[in-house]
Amino acid sequence: MSLVDPTKTAAAPAPAVDKTKVKVDGKPIEVPKTMPDPITGKPLATTMIQACAAANVDVPHYCYHPRLPVAGNCRMCLVEFGTPALGPDRKPIINPDGTSKIAKSPRPAIACATPISPGMEIYTNTPNVKQMREGVLEFLLINHPLDCPICDQAGECKLQEYSVDYGKSESHFVEQKVHKPKRVDLGPRIVLDDERCILCTRCIRFTKEVVGDDALGIVNRGSYNTLTAYPGRKFDNNYTLNTVDICPVGALTSKDFRFQMRVWFLKETKSICPSCATGCNIIIGSRENKIFRFEPRENDTVNACWMCDYGRLNYKWVGRPDRLVALQTPASKTQAQGPKWPEALKEISAKLAQSPAGSTAIVASSPWNLGPALALP
Repeated sequence: MSLVDPTKTAAAPAPAVDKTKVKVDGKPIEVPKTMPDPITGKPLATTMIQACAAANVDVPHYCYHPRLPVAGNCRMCLVEFGTPALGPDRKPIINPDGTSKIAKSPRPAIACATPISPGMEIYTNTPNVKQMREGVLEFLLINHPLDCPICDQAGECKLQEYSVDYGKSESHFVEQKVHKPKRVDLGPRIVLDDERCILCTRCIRFTKEVVGDDALGIVNRGSYNTLTAYPGRKFDNNYTLNTVDICPVGALTSKDFRFQMRVWFLKETKSICPSCATGCNIIIGSRENKIFRFEPRENDTVNACWMCDYGRLNYKWVGRPDRLVALQTPASKTQAQGPKWPEALKEISAKLAQSPAGSTAIVASSPWNLGPALALP
């Protein structure tokens, strides 16, 4: 039996996507000319870093995030590129083999903010690119504390990972490091270590553009720049813990998870947040049958890559010591010890039978979503 209703007309075909041909490290690919803005949804010119992602080529970055507006301030995504050379007639010069002659740019470009153009070639692994990455990392580490063994971000820190992949074994910097505030109480759920902050501004852009709470900013100048909340305010909205996820270093940490468990010991299990009907996709971090944290799992149709603080912290009831006892022994207002389940069900049934038709409603959930016990009067 066909599931298609022949009386209904077929849906209009999706419009063709206008694509551009480019090369990434010699690999030809076609990518859309435009991609939707992560905040407004309006079409924006496709950038080099998006083209590299389409070609499965990793370009290291700190300030760039696919769900946030582009800032272009970390310079870690510098790449070399070339475009078709033009002759006096402003037409592309063709090589003897029929390909376009490429004129390599004398200067690099930041891949996160530079749009692609037809025939462009992007080079991500040349000696010059490697030297640029080494230089950027050396500058980022000038005042950064070398405390990876005690940092709560160790194991999922992009500064640590990129230092291994692209950094140098030694630094030219011999001066005294600038010391900044540590263990700053930024809000009820967030602790800030300003010495570790690399000023990527991800947290600022997320809070302003996604949440609509323009509460964070950078103060002071040069090497003394620090992240802070608006004077007289605490960083307190229902989405603050997302900044811990997107912070590429150990600057922003969760008070709830801080120093609780090393991330490489955690078992990651895909699940759904039980706190409301939205059904945010999550990853449960656990060890030895104990849950230590919830993190959002990307799903464009439900929660993108964010989740609220309430849902993220609503996991401790899972290991509550009285949870199984409550399941095995029903509570009663008339009996101190509580009845057995058969007796309790008979009592409930009798009370419901005495109620007028249509006067009683029952709200129930699966055992997975147990909350505070509610007693009927």
